[in-house]
Amino acid sequence: MNLNLPVIRSLNLAALVLCALPCVGMAQIPTTDPSTNTPFGSMAIARDEGDACGVPKPPADLAETAYLRNGYRAILRILIAEEALASEACTCLLDQFSWDQALDALPRFQTSDTPRLPFKVLDLYAKADALEAQVMEACPPIQDGG
Repeated sequence: MNLNLPVIRSLNLAALVLCALPCVGMAQIPTTDPSTNTPFGSMAIARDEGDACGVPKPPADLAETAYLRNGYRAILRILIAEEALASEACTCLLDQFSWDQALDALPRFQTSDTPRLPFKVLDLYAKADALEAQVMEACPPIQDGG
């Protein structure tokens, strides 16, 4: 039997594919459930314990683009931090706010008449970070007695 190089390469590729098929069935399906033991390759990131009061990722139906959703998330962070500073409340106020309030507050933060770019997200993030830092300074974390 006389086999040339292209035929040998094709046979090697076919053998490699056939050997790899059983491994495909054993692969783990990635999950984002933080309560399960997820493999590193899934890139699932569990929420930090201290992040229980952090504004969650906005729902996809809140706005058409991620840019807008990120802006509304920053606006909600600003509203919560402003309320915490005004009321001098050192408790989580997240449950007292809704995404509708972020949408309603848009005119206050709007920097453009362009519907797809009504605000500067980076500026909103900077403002939210600064206000949250003021809240953290005014409300130091509770220290363990031990």
